[in-house]
Amino acid sequence: MNKGKKTVTKEIMFKGTVDKTEVEVAIQFIDAFEENILGFCNNIYTQEGGTHLVGYKTKFTQLLNTYARQLGNLKEKDENFTGPDTRNGMTAIVAIKYPDPLFEGQTKTKLASQDVTKQVAQVVGEQLERYFDRNVEDVKAMIAQAEKSAKIRKAEEKAKTNLLSKSKFSFDSNGKLANCISKDPSECEIFIVEGDSAGGSAKNSRNRNTQAILPLRGKILNVEKASMDKVLANAEIKTMINTFGCGFSEGYGNDFDISKLRYDKIILMTDADVDGSHIDTLLLTFLYRFMPDLINEGHVYVSMPPLYAAIPKGKPNEKEYLYDEKALNDYKKKHKDGTYEIKRFKGLGEMDPSELWETTLNPDNRVLKQVEIEDAREASKVTEMLMGSEVGERREFIYEHANEAVLDW
Repeated sequence: MNKGKKTVTKEIMFKGTVDKTEVEVAIQFIDAFEENILGFCNNIYTQEGGTHLVGYKTKFTQLLNTYARQLGNLKEKDENFTGPDTRNGMTAIVAIKYPDPLFEGQTKTKLASQDVTKQVAQVVGEQLERYFDRNVEDVKAMIAQAEKSAKIRKAEEKAKTNLLSKSKFSFDSNGKLANCISKDPSECEIFIVEGDSAGGSAKNSRNRNTQAILPLRGKILNVEKASMDKVLANAEIKTMINTFGCGFSEGYGNDFDISKLRYDKIILMTDADVDGSHIDTLLLTFLYRFMPDLINEGHVYVSMPPLYAAIPKGKPNEKEYLYDEKALNDYKKKHKDGTYEIKRFKGLGEMDPSELWETTLNPDNRVLKQVEIEDAREASKVTEMLMGSEVGERREFIYEHANEAVLDW
């Protein structure tokens, strides 16, 4: 789980038994703003956690706050670290063996046996206190991680308060949103468009009743590398949070409410080139980290504008749109040279309104790719590797997969 990551503590492993319940725990901290805790009961992976993880987390937070005060990191007037603060950078596995466990639901993804909470807490308290007394440097490293988390949390809370106090994001906060007439989310869709040029064309060619257009200025912030206060200070991101209407779920609060989503479809509409793909990637990173349920529940799409238009000579009304190089080559094989003209679209802004409507906006003709997540853990890992701050693993990935890249010349 910590492969390729910078660790800040040794591996801490201990076990104990209370009332026939066997508890085994492994912990290690890494230099990263994340938490990764897996729970098991009788070798069953409890994906949604449960009472064993509640006991572990509660006791760990209590112990680290106690030692932070003993070591002088927290003064008498200081508030305690929160649970997420104390688990900043934590990778842990909590495995128990318990007779006759009770699970919530048929899938056994969450442990519900109430007495397990106290049993796990007892083992964790006894064993970790012994370890902390003998390994003060590791305790100091954990406290340093908690201090870093608390500092960022407070900055984020301040930024979030400032963000939400400004008239709850007036519906068109930057004057660029061209909203649709309908207020029924089930029939409404919003196009996130690259730049004012394409935005202008889209506004002129859309169905005003059900289609909203939101132009963004260039590439948004890479949220995988930025702190929450910087993310929430970014004008383009604030505009999207405002426009979607459902809040966001990241950091220490969770204001996300998908029932308040104003549009059934959120469609990323960028140019069919490298810059457009990069903008799509940045937008998807933002949506995945801050509004994952939009993806999980099938509301996010990527438009597929054509790369070419094949126009038969003397028959401009019979032009055919070609979406990739393969389609272009197939067209050339079927038609004689000199009988047609190929038009290469360099960007959405170059299309006239009728072309943009016909190829990219019209539900009867357009091609959309729905964004899906097959494996949440793998998706998180890949997002972190490709969009995060660590270069080494990303370089290896590029070397390994360079021949698979689709190049835009």
